[in-house]
Amino acid sequence: MEYPSPGHHKSVAAFRAHLRALDDTFDCDEELEGADGPLGTPLEIGAKTLQNRFAIHPMEGWDATRDGMPTEPLLRRWRHFGASGADLIWGGEAFAVQEDGRANPRQLFANPAADTPGALAQLLAELHAGRNDIGATERNLLTGLQLTHSGRFSRPDGAPAPRIAYHHPVLDAQFRIDPALEPVSDGELEGIAERFVQLAKLAWDAGFDFVDVKCAHGYLMHELLGARARPGKYGGSFEHRTRLFTDIVRAIRTECPGLDVGVRVSIADVFPYTANAETRVGEPGDWRSHVPYEHGFGLDPADPRRFDLDEPFRFLELVADLGLRLVNLSLGSPYYCPHLQRPAAYPPSDGYLPPRDPLADVLEHLRVTRRCKAAFPDLVFVGTGYSYLQEYLPHVAQHEVRHGHVDFVGLGRMVLVYPDLPRDVLAGRPLQRKRICRTFSDCTTAPRNGLISGCYPLDPYYKHLPEAAELKAVKRALRP
Repeated sequence: MEYPSPGHHKSVAAFRAHLRALDDTFDCDEELEGADGPLGTPLEIGAKTLQNRFAIHPMEGWDATRDGMPTEPLLRRWRHFGASGADLIWGGEAFAVQEDGRANPRQLFANPAADTPGALAQLLAELHAGRNDIGATERNLLTGLQLTHSGRFSRPDGAPAPRIAYHHPVLDAQFRIDPALEPVSDGELEGIAERFVQLAKLAWDAGFDFVDVKCAHGYLMHELLGARARPGKYGGSFEHRTRLFTDIVRAIRTECPGLDVGVRVSIADVFPYTANAETRVGEPGDWRSHVPYEHGFGLDPADPRRFDLDEPFRFLELVADLGLRLVNLSLGSPYYCPHLQRPAAYPPSDGYLPPRDPLADVLEHLRVTRRCKAAFPDLVFVGTGYSYLQEYLPHVAQHEVRHGHVDFVGLGRMVLVYPDLPRDVLAGRPLQRKRICRTFSDCTTAPRNGLISGCYPLDPYYKHLPEAAELKAVKRALRP
């Protein structure tokens, strides 16, 4: 990799110089202030007052049973979430509302033939056990469950089984979608909406504080936001494209009074990337032949390599009008622009080499979040993209929270191997360097090849599993 990763810098000053060389409107704090500083500032959300500004992102597990029930490694992960010290657990897990909406055959899903209520209770029990392990109470803990349908990227049995909102010419070609495939009908969408509400009820009964109606990463609800080419009441105009989201939120509010609702949204997107056949570097392909670009959400029609936040801001206005406060921001998709959605030093097996310094893509996340927070100060925003910052994650996070650019710092991959990071930062302890995520992407490469998810390079639990040897063999076979 030709770009120096943050971990290569030997001091905050050296990292800061790298950061500011990319864009001098960004900065980081030299000294960390622990729980007495911005990251330990309380924030009131509903009836709860959270005592810190760390959030655990929802992640798509690849280690449930085939019938959608938790397993030992999955429950271990939830216990670690509780022991992290973060006061906001945003979903912890992407929970599919029905079987055909799973992105992999080992994702949790609402299974009428299994004990889904018992599964939800198990997740919360492990989360609270982890919280008790560190002597923390549940009084300051806000816990949500992410509700999702994978749509175009559904693989409930392992093979692609796409449920598309409309025919997208670029993505159809890239993922070999049959031109004869019928998009999900209006009636089917309404049935899926009912499943969102049913799962929300189960989460409410189990004791979750809120649910997340996921509109991110190219999945069904996100694809609908850009479905200009879809006829009927769920496509075309902005009002039609947001109708299903609005209906789901209102139905949850009616059926589950007292249950809060949030949304994780890919607030902007870019033209799909693929690997250059010779260099393996990601590139956006022949985007000019598709201009004006009429597909997707938050892209500039004249140059879809760039963001256009006009419609995303209309969406945030809708969110506020619906009475929602909790918004978790993401960008793009792990399937067609992973360098943006999940900046990393090393690509997963189905990815490509970064087209530019990954730190620049971290700054894209921070920049868009700043714009959203400035435009909608009353919404509570969780920011994304922090794991790539490695040793300097808390320095940037503290700076962004201090200056009011974001409310919560979201952690995903980092907590797979280093769930104690929030607790260490708040206690003023030095980071444990051997546990810092180096974005090797094995946590993605493994499940992409049918193995359970986890941090194989750094977590001893996964290092000693038989799957670790299988993963090494897979990577050797993929090496050019």
